Amino acid sequence: MQTLKIATFNIHKGFTHFNARFALNHQRDALRKLHADVVFLQELQGHHEKHSARFSAWPSKGQLEFLADTIWPEYAYGKNAVYPAGHHGNALLSKFSIINSHNQDISAHALEDRGMLHAEVQVPEWPIPLHCICLHLGLFARWRKRQIAEVARYIQDFVPDNAPLIIAGDFNDWSARAGQSLAKQIGLQEVFEQHAGAHARSFPSFFPMLKLDRIYVRGLTIHHAHVHAGPSFLRVSDHAILTASLSLIC
Repeated sequence: MQTLKIATFNIHKGFTHFNARFALNHQRDALRKLHADVVFLQELQGHHEKHSARFSAWPSKGQLEFLADTIWPEYAYGKNAVYPAGHHGNALLSKFSIINSHNQDISAHALEDRGMLHAEVQVPEWPIPLHCICLHLGLFARWRKRQIAEVARYIQDFVPDNAPLIIAGDFNDWSARAGQSLAKQIGLQEVFEQHAGAHARSFPSFFPMLKLDRIYVRGLTIHHAHVHAGPSFLRVSDHAILTASLSLIC
């Protein structure tokens, strides 16, 4: 059966560290070089009236369509934060058919609008759909705890126990407590913990120190995992890109 390569990346609304530079072109180039089948994106800018007028390189069709382009023909977007100038949220790019998608509000506080984007992807030669959940959790531990509980309930209600599952994104979870709680409740493995013995350091991307981003799986074999970071990411984003190669457990 087909081996699947996935990537997760917080694109910081298309900007570099501290919004110093518009970097969407560099982000698209970086993603294309990975040859990922499915890409989990956080902080994708669905629309921003002021930025689109200010930056000449701002894509006329929007960031989602610009990043997907001809590489990922299928995509889904979950609008989370809405404000007068526009909105942003999570997104999923896929080379394979997305047969269903749903965005679930998991906001734990009025100060932060957060959501989880759930999509079912039909991977060629896989007998059952792959369930993909893209997350961006809150900045404070008490908010993350509430969000993890809601994510766990949602999975128990809407993801079959025998279905392959990937949960990836920016967990803002340097202590690893939120992720460990989710893994225990749902029966997940964290890809880097299993492959390399520790969670990936992903922030700041040019010299990663903090372990903020995660890839959790269920019903899948982990073949490889890698952190894409370094000085060149000063022109890309404040988060590193995480990738993993996976296959279905038969």
